[in-house]
Amino acid sequence: MPLKDVFLPLVGQPRGPALAAIEKCVAVAADLGARITALALEEDAFVRPKVLLPDAPDAAEAKGASGAGDMQHLLNAFTDAASRANVRAQGRSDKVPADQIASILAEHARFSDLTLIPVKPHDSRTEHIIETLLFESGRPLLLCPEQHVDTLRPEFENVMIAWDHSARAARAVGDALPILQAAASVRVVTVADDKTDAIVQSGTALVDHLGEHGVRASFETTTGGGSSIGKVLGSWANSNAINAIVMGAYHHSRLNEIVWGGVTKTVIGQPPCWVMISH
Repeated sequence: MPLKDVFLPLVGQPRGPALAAIEKCVAVAADLGARITALALEEDAFVRPKVLLPDAPDAAEAKGASGAGDMQHLLNAFTDAASRANVRAQGRSDKVPADQIASILAEHARFSDLTLIPVKPHDSRTEHIIETLLFESGRPLLLCPEQHVDTLRPEFENVMIAWDHSARAARAVGDALPILQAAASVRVVTVADDKTDAIVQSGTALVDHLGEHGVRASFETTTGGGSSIGKVLGSWANSNAINAIVMGAYHHSRLNEIVWGGVTKTVIGQPPCWVMISH
């Protein structure tokens, strides 16, 4: 199924990298030929009214601060980017209780083919939103690393599939088929210190399956060398000029897992490039 309807949550401060990430996410939607819908949410917190006399030094500053908040700045950046990219777009904003932001975003994500998420490195709020979207939206996510936003391209020419032979990895491959079919190079990579026959057979079978969908892919393994799999994948992607990684998320329930799965935690905390992830 083509990716024709994408969703962009907008939460946080309108810093330079965040605004640049919005621009890149809109460019991805344009490249896909998809409509993009943005939802900017801000915490609806009670603020005790402050009485200021008209001539008080703080009066003008308070008036200016209330004129345009972070939420509106993010939405304006989205609207401007969509206009420049000439992409079908719609956006809206709302103020909601802080503890409902992630779940409300997940509800909206259910009605899109793909959710694009700007990612601040090792940011607990962003990780919570990603986790909620993974478990509650039923849709794949595309992570946009703000720290690498200057070098990101909206076209995914060189794509890596992080293949661990699991059901969640298979789901990610299925979700990513439109991106894989448009890529110039697709490389299936398994991190394994011992290249067993089972590993080779699994990777070869995936390559054969992708061929039935018009995707010319290759399979290879790489060793961990004592590093975590997440770091190995990131290093491999950087060394091989990978534009996007396709991978499955950890499979444990949040109720059963205090610490996130190692690979997922590493990649979500600091994506090396675009990362399409499914649960």
